[in-house]
Amino acid sequence: MLRSLGAIRRADVCLIVIDASEGLTEQDVKIAGYVHEQGKPSIIVMNKWDLIEKDTHTINEFENKLKVDLAFMDYFKSIYISAVTGQRTNKLFDLVGEVYQNACKRITTGMLNDVVGDAIRATEPPSKNGRRLKIYYAVQDGTCPPAFVFFVNNSDLMHFSYLRFLENTLRRTFGFEGTPIRLFTRERSEDE
Repeated sequence: MLRSLGAIRRADVCLIVIDASEGLTEQDVKIAGYVHEQGKPSIIVMNKWDLIEKDTHTINEFENKLKVDLAFMDYFKSIYISAVTGQRTNKLFDLVGEVYQNACKRITTGMLNDVVGDAIRATEPPSKNGRRLKIYYAVQDGTCPPAFVFFVNNSDLMHFSYLRFLENTLRRTFGFEGTPIRLFTRERSEDE
C-alpha cells in the first residue's frame, strides 16, 4: 500500500488495475480515492477480461457498477483488457495520452466566461437570506489537474450543489474525461 501511494504521488497518469474476475475491492476503492485526492488523471483498467463470461450487456453492467462504487470520481475512463491474450492492450497508451492531454488542457478566459455566463443564465445562482450569489468572472488557475477560480460577491453563498453544477457544465463543454478538476471561489467587490 505504501509503495502504491508513493507511486501515485510521482505519477503523471494513474492506471488503477482491477481484477475483473474479482470485481472492485475495498482496497481498490481506497486507492482510487487517493488518486482522486492527489488530483491525478486516471484510467480504470479492468484486467483478466478474457476470464469473464460475456453477453451483450456485460460491459454495461460492469460500467454501471463502477459508476456506483466510484461515484466520487464520476469522470473516470475505463478500458477492459486481458494482459494474457493482449486484448485491447494496444489501446491503453492512446487512452493514457488522451487523459493526460485533458489534464493539461488550458481554456481561454474569454471562452471560459462565455460558458459560465451561459450556465448562469440557464440556472440562476442560489440565494441565502435574501442575498443572491453573483459570479463576476472565472479564470483558469492551473493545469494537472485543471483548476478554476470563480470571483464572487460572497463565497458563503456558493452552495456545493451549484459548484457541482458548474463543474458538470465545464466537463460537458470542454471534455475533461479522466481527470479531476478543482473549483475555488474568491471574494471580490463589484468595484474591483
